[in-house]
Amino acid sequence: MVELGINLPLLIAYLVTFVILLAILYQFAYKPLMAAMDQRSERIQEGLSAAEQARQEAASSQAAIEEQLNEARREGQRLLDQAREASQRYRESEMERARQEAEAFAERARADIQRERDAALDELRASFGDLAITAAERVIRRSLDRQAHEELITQVLEEGESLRRG
Repeated sequence: MVELGINLPLLIAYLVTFVILLAILYQFAYKPLMAAMDQRSERIQEGLSAAEQARQEAASSQAAIEEQLNEARREGQRLLDQAREASQRYRESEMERARQEAEAFAERARADIQRERDAALDELRASFGDLAITAAERVIRRSLDRQAHEELITQVLEEGESLRRG
């Protein structure tokens, strides 16, 4: 082997040195490096699972929030409906009250008109009676008894009203 230029004892020494160096590097460099890589891989895996879990929690939270929003919308709509119903009932009761007040006012007005009409007719009768007495006194130039005149006037007015109605 010497002819090939290979020195066997030197080759064995190189191989032993290389194996020792390889064992030292394996022990002090490769193992810690691989352990660090494994740890980093585990941390990355944990981070990915945590991210996935957070995504799932966010999705479930989003669904819960949407359900709460929908429930709040339904509750708001229900409250609006109740408010509309209460408003409608209030409006109807106020309209009924206003109608009753208007009817009562109209009834009072009719009663007042009737009273004033009756009073005007009574006043007219009294004035007409006095006028008739005065006219009769002038016509016949003598004074008649007041009771007889009032009876005569009442009789004439009643005949006039019955003719007007009839």
